[in-house]
Amino acid sequence: MSLLTVQNLAMSFGPLDVFQGVNCVISQGDRIGLVGPNGEGKTTLLRILAGEIEPSAGKVHRRRGLTIGHLPQIPPEPGDKTLWQDMLEVFSDLIAEEKKLAELEGRMADPDPAVAEAALDAYACRQHAFEARGGYDYPTRIKQTLTGLGFKPESFDQPLAQLSGGQRTRALLAKILLQQPDLLLLDEPTNHLDLAAIEWLESVLLKWEGAMVVVSHDRYFLDKVMTRIWEMMWGTLTIYRGNYSAYLLQRAQRLEQMRKEYEAQQALIAKETDYIRRNIAGQNSRQAKGRRTRLERLLQRQRLTPPKQRQTMRLQMVSRIRSGELVLASENLAVGYRARPLPPVRRQRSGGYVYEAPAPPAPDDLLLFRADDLLLKRGERAGLVGPNGSGKTTFIRTLLGEISPLEGSLRVGASVRIGYLAQVQEGLVPQMTVLDSLMQADPKLTIGEARAFLARFLFTGDDVFKTIDTLSGGQRSRLALARLSRQEVNFLVLDEPTNHLDIESQEVLEAMLRDFNGTVLLVSHDRYLIDSIATQVWAIDVNEKRLRAWEGNYSAYIAAREAAKTGEKALTETKAANKRHREKSKEARRKRKEEEKRQQEAQALEDRIHALEKEMDAITRELETASLAQQVDEVQRLGERYQAIERDLEKLIETWAALV
Repeated sequence: MSLLTVQNLAMSFGPLDVFQGVNCVISQGDRIGLVGPNGEGKTTLLRILAGEIEPSAGKVHRRRGLTIGHLPQIPPEPGDKTLWQDMLEVFSDLIAEEKKLAELEGRMADPDPAVAEAALDAYACRQHAFEARGGYDYPTRIKQTLTGLGFKPESFDQPLAQLSGGQRTRALLAKILLQQPDLLLLDEPTNHLDLAAIEWLESVLLKWEGAMVVVSHDRYFLDKVMTRIWEMMWGTLTIYRGNYSAYLLQRAQRLEQMRKEYEAQQALIAKETDYIRRNIAGQNSRQAKGRRTRLERLLQRQRLTPPKQRQTMRLQMVSRIRSGELVLASENLAVGYRARPLPPVRRQRSGGYVYEAPAPPAPDDLLLFRADDLLLKRGERAGLVGPNGSGKTTFIRTLLGEISPLEGSLRVGASVRIGYLAQVQEGLVPQMTVLDSLMQADPKLTIGEARAFLARFLFTGDDVFKTIDTLSGGQRSRLALARLSRQEVNFLVLDEPTNHLDIESQEVLEAMLRDFNGTVLLVSHDRYLIDSIATQVWAIDVNEKRLRAWEGNYSAYIAAREAAKTGEKALTETKAANKRHREKSKEARRKRKEEEKRQQEAQALEDRIHALEKEMDAITRELETASLAQQVDEVQRLGERYQAIERDLEKLIETWAALV
């Protein structure tokens, strides 16, 4: 059942065309991920679907009675209510009914039996309906939703005005989920959620009975939840079936097919043009003229343009310094904060160094977690995950020697050179220009070299003279990566490197980390990135205050974690690899057969076209003879036959052009 239909939608702001010709349908049960570069109009499209703004052209047809829940990136200004009171607004009708039931309970105690009996009958009827509508469990639903989205019970009575922007966004998301609208329109819902909250939201959305359109840069979220992907790019909307991984495959195949079709048409044009040029004045002049006519028709109706390529960040890092086999190791490590801070003890050891706890922990010290004995070797890539506030950044600060371990030691191996990317880009000076900031990181660069290098990170023209305090979050992240890539390091320590990056830039960063010949420690909520590059996952359990090390990527960690909970064993990687190999072989055989069939069809069509052209030449000669003999009936018959062949020939040529 269609909930919403869009026909030929267009949006412009003054002379700027954001998008045009958008056609799509949202049906019951659809889970749609809306992706595309920043600035392509994804947020604008959501607002149009929600009915908040009118399009410049086109129509949006909504099913009668359709309820829509829209989560913007920036929440509206808060009122004077508390968080709990704001959630209660969703159930105002149940609360009113609850008061009426309480009144009936009072009348049931009336000394007049008739009044009491009438109240009892009314109470029984209304109480049944109240229970069916969830009248007794709505407080529990509110608690579960707020807790799932990361709110602590002590914050339930906090005024909305005292919440941060991210907290207000989470509060609005909670309210929308409690309302249970027919259609969810969510703009970056995972932006302010930690991993536990994201996993909870995924479980809710996977069971959602309505439909949803979600704008998100979280590729793992898109992979797990979505069943369709809408790509907004170059002012148009392209629809793909399946999740994010399926979209990537289909998009690559589509672009490759477009490229091949364009190249094939260019080759055909060159071939036909050459034939026409060589034969237009010779013995084969008639055939050359026919080919010229067919070519002109083809170019008029089906001329192709090369697929557009969007400019993306170019990031590459190669370490010229080889570290020792051991890069990082811990022993009996406890991480946290001392009530009375002490500098860490640094001791030289086997060409590297070790940070040791300067003193035994005190009773009033804050323990965040104890760690399994960790071991990270050269070339390995570890992903550090855990809820907000669990101690991930504190662990990084301990590794960098900024704070001391509470207990145990943390060892850095021989010849290890650490390159650190902070979550808030704290190494950037707000009043410095982009160009000066890069040259500060690498003073050996000339201005020309620095500008050329910044162009690889999409800073072109006057962009290099912008001060850092005027940059967007994504631009700051790209500048921080540019600075990092100029350092001579072999151990990358990255704290939330994909924050503010669009999906295309995330893919570039992912490719760089996969190809990096050094070692990586990645602190991130980006599960797709961890899944793609990690050889280990270090997960912090806040309930046990424990950091545990798991072999493999994020999917392997989830499988092992679930297997540990349920006692079930995960499928082996060998079986999965064998299955993928069988599927690839089957697909290759299918494509080979399709190509052979296509070539046979093209050859048969070409033979048929040549035969019809010969027949047309013969009819032309017969027409000349019949005309001279003034055979009117014969001329009419031959003319009709000529026109019929010409129509058939035109259809065959179009089919032949599509095949070749």
